[in-house]
Amino acid sequence: MADWLNNFEKIKDVDLKNRPLKAEFFKEKTTLVLFYNNDCLGCTGRAIPFAYELKEEYGIQVILIHSNFSFSVTRKDIESIFSTPELPLDVFIDENHYAYDQFQCEGTPHWLLIDKDLNITQSIFGSQPNAQNRIIYSLAEMKSQ
Repeated sequence: MADWLNNFEKIKDVDLKNRPLKAEFFKEKTTLVLFYNNDCLGCTGRAIPFAYELKEEYGIQVILIHSNFSFSVTRKDIESIFSTPELPLDVFIDENHYAYDQFQCEGTPHWLLIDKDLNITQSIFGSQPNAQNRIIYSLAEMKSQ
């Protein structure tokens, strides 16, 4: 098992079931992890919609991780940024930004692209076109292999 998976041990599921983010979530799947914050407009306005588009277009798994910096969020807070009654993506809460710190995120949004063999192939900050293009190029390269 990849050592980095231990960094997710303190993350709880937003549905308040206290379901930990375990290795089973990542096995044999290309996964895009998006560290975000509900108060980050680049996250809610660009990154999350883009992540959803990538899920639909590439058939990858997308996991959103809200990193708490100043106050706790509720499920209602999380749901408020989506236009659908059901959450379209798996959302977890990193209460004390533990995983965010462990992965040395540069800010929000911050992306981790993880291949089927549990290798972190990209760590990218931002929601602007340059960051989005890097993710698209990486996914296209992974798909061609």
